[in-house]
Amino acid sequence: MGVYVLGIAGASGTPYARRVLEQMLGAGHDVKAVITDAGRKVLAVEEDLVLTGNTEADTPTLLEWANVPDFAGTFELYHHKDVAAPIASGSFAVDGMVVVPCSGGTLGRIAHGISNGLLERAADVCLKERRRLVLVPREMPLSLIHLRNMTAVTEAGAIVLPASPGFYHNPKSIDDLVDMVAGRILASLGIDSKVMKTWLGPEPQGYSEEVIQ
Repeated sequence: MGVYVLGIAGASGTPYARRVLEQMLGAGHDVKAVITDAGRKVLAVEEDLVLTGNTEADTPTLLEWANVPDFAGTFELYHHKDVAAPIASGSFAVDGMVVVPCSGGTLGRIAHGISNGLLERAADVCLKERRRLVLVPREMPLSLIHLRNMTAVTEAGAIVLPASPGFYHNPKSIDDLVDMVAGRILASLGIDSKVMKTWLGPEPQGYSEEVIQ
């Protein structure tokens, strides 16, 4: 199984983070998580999840939120100012990192190598060590600054994966839309999951005998 870093920044889209965390742990992967102060505020607004900022106290709360009753992977939560955490060093091997959701400010700091905290530093490490880094912005509309920052991180080796669910699978619920984005995130990290249906083409249409003749 792999070791992955999950970063949650202050943008809309925390249900995607919940689904990704659930799938990672459920599949037996080890997850190292870091949440910014703004990320905690968005979790409170979107998921009614109140975190204290105390990693020891917040760990069981996050595991309950992820809704994984039985999982083989391990989970460690680091404070966003703990720049001495293992994931701040390139010598600590991870298989990849995702920032979901990724705010415009976080994107800009990663694009320019400005590490104000552990999340940006961990992302910087992934870039310099040539490891997978997936950034999931949700901002709209995009300014030229956002676009240039996306270009910069892409040129540096990251994958920019906007939280833009498709509709060709005929989603029936919000969960279906969340699953599509979460599934693409997991696939970009090289993680197999069942939350995203593979596109196999449109459903075959029935033909009447009259048409066949």
